[in-house]
Amino acid sequence: MTDKLSPCFIDTNILVYAYSETELEKRRIAVQLLTDVSICMSTQVVNEFIWIMSSKYRVDMKLLSDVAKNLFLLYRMDIVDDRTIAAAIEMSMRYHLSYWDSLIVSSAIKLSCPILYSEDLQHKQVIKESITIINPFQSAPL
Repeated sequence: MTDKLSPCFIDTNILVYAYSETELEKRRIAVQLLTDVSICMSTQVVNEFIWIMSSKYRVDMKLLSDVAKNLFLLYRMDIVDDRTIAAAIEMSMRYHLSYWDSLIVSSAIKLSCPILYSEDLQHKQVIKESITIINPFQSAPL
């Protein structure tokens, strides 16, 4: 794991695994990440998490409301704004990422996170010479 002082950004899938009960090993790793490092995320991550947990896992919206409030209290949050969106569009064109993935990366860069934990992006890819994508579920140690 990284040290607690280095901010690390998490993609939605990490948060979903931390709260789901379907893949226990991934849940263990996700929970460890959320407690071992200085976590950052964006309003996009929170919104995607709520949508996935309510639609796929049928979690009650009242419970999700409480979880969302706690996420804002516990973690550093990027509020997606016009600059984040503009940077994401440029990044999507430059790195051939989907717009949604580019928006995640853009928020992570905005918060000066050197690491983005994601299962969806290319493991060990470096973007803009400032952020490295890490898939924490790879068999190799973090």
